[in-house]
Amino acid sequence: MDKIVSFEQIKQASQCRYDGVSLGEVMLRLDPMDVPTARAMTFRVSQGGGETNVACGLAYTFGLRAAIVTALVDDEVGRNIRNQLRTAGVDVSRIIWFNTKNDGSKFSTDQKGTLCNGINFTYNGSGVIPSNTCYYRGNTAIRRLGPGDIDWAGLFAEGVRVFNTGGIFTLISPTTWEVALEAVQVANEQGTFVAADLNYRSKVEPDKARARDINQKIAQYLGFLVGNDSDLGDALGYETKVAKNAPFSDWLHAYQETVRKVAGDFPNLSLIGTQWRGAHNADLISWGAVLYDVKADAFHVAPLRENVPIRDRTGGGDSFTSGVLAAILKGKDLATAVQWGAAHGILVQEMPGDVTLIEEDRLWAEVKRAASGGGVKATR
Repeated sequence: MDKIVSFEQIKQASQCRYDGVSLGEVMLRLDPMDVPTARAMTFRVSQGGGETNVACGLAYTFGLRAAIVTALVDDEVGRNIRNQLRTAGVDVSRIIWFNTKNDGSKFSTDQKGTLCNGINFTYNGSGVIPSNTCYYRGNTAIRRLGPGDIDWAGLFAEGVRVFNTGGIFTLISPTTWEVALEAVQVANEQGTFVAADLNYRSKVEPDKARARDINQKIAQYLGFLVGNDSDLGDALGYETKVAKNAPFSDWLHAYQETVRKVAGDFPNLSLIGTQWRGAHNADLISWGAVLYDVKADAFHVAPLRENVPIRDRTGGGDSFTSGVLAAILKGKDLATAVQWGAAHGILVQEMPGDVTLIEEDRLWAEVKRAASGGGVKATR
């Protein structure tokens, strides 16, 4: 196996152009707010993507230099997405644009929508009504990307401290996993720490055998693997023996056993972690997080948040990942990193959209609140 960069080996900021680069799909999100999509007459508009949400968190909340690599059609929807990413502070210069001139070039389409930008309709749910997402992504530009389309050697030569991708991007077309594999290989060659969230979605890839085969190839090049017990089973093939609605303490014990097996099979990993969501209904959850230091065989666990009302469950895992990575990039220890991840993950669920767009001091306040077991007081 090739030498894989560990979290202790992340480059210094002064050596790099970017603190973080994310590879993945980004979509326009239409939120029907308080009614299911089928009944909606108005929508709240935002942007989001399982992998690119990490870059938004790094840039906006933590003030780090983050960029995304994705593909968009150069139309009004694509520009809307781009403009939202700019608002989050993300470098959009790495986007591959498909023009609408139908000029025969590789990155070209027509103005009829033969290729399009991805759109999803996400209803948050309420009480016993579960959340639901309806996707329009079958003919998106990013599905056309293949190996050789991106100059990874040139990008990583400019200096990238952390690179992340994930299981949504790798499975959305027959070729995107090859793009991701190419990226993680070059990243390690250039000394970049690599993270990926398994983030399995049956609506993206119902064939679990294909998902496992691809993720096992990618996992060999990771320093940080993010995945809860269901992701580790569905997307990687590791069973966690725990009851479906087990309390956090029982889940954690079972998850620790699974994670040690994963670490044994993938000795390249230096970190494994995830958030834990105990859903009481669509509006009320309990929330935990764990981060495993493989070399030290040490588990770092965030304070458990119980019976927390939420507004939007989308993006919790992505915000966990960006919180952990931001802490490490800023020189914090792993005990702090898991607390940042847990805090960022719960905060994104307290507001609409895939990303928090909060300041770092708000995250610090939530870390302190959870650690002290305190409540929420008005600021006057």
